[in-house]
Amino acid sequence: MEKKIITTAEAPAPIGPYNQAVMVNGILFISGQIALDAKDGTLYQGDIAIETEKVMGNLKAILEAADMDFSHVIKTSIFLMDMGKFAEVNEVYAKYFTHDFPARETVQVAGLPRGVNVEISMVAAK
Repeated sequence: MEKKIITTAEAPAPIGPYNQAVMVNGILFISGQIALDAKDGTLYQGDIAIETEKVMGNLKAILEAADMDFSHVIKTSIFLMDMGKFAEVNEVYAKYFTHDFPARETVQVAGLPRGVNVEISMVAAK
C-alpha cells in the first residue's frame, strides 16, 4: 500500500488528530471541511451559501495540493444542520461540477464542529 499525507496552507489545518487528506494508491480521501478561512482563521457562519462557497474553496485547495480538481471527485458526503437549506447548498455545490457527477449523500445531523451549518468531505481518484 502506498500512503501519502496531503497538506496545504491554502486550507484550514486540522483541529484534531487527523490530516486534511490521505492518498492511498491513487485514491484521495479528503477530511470534512467547514467554512474556516486558512489565512486568518475567520469562521464563516450564518449565510449557508457563503459557508458552502468557503467549504468548496477549501476542498478545491486540497484537491489542487494532490494535483487533482473536481473532475477527479468520485464521492461526496454533505452534512447539514438543517435539511431545509439543501437547495441553497446544492446550488453552490453544482457550480463546481459540470458533468459525470460524483456519487453523493446528504444528511441532516444534530451538530457540526464549531457550530457550522455545513461540512463536506470528498473522495477523489486519478
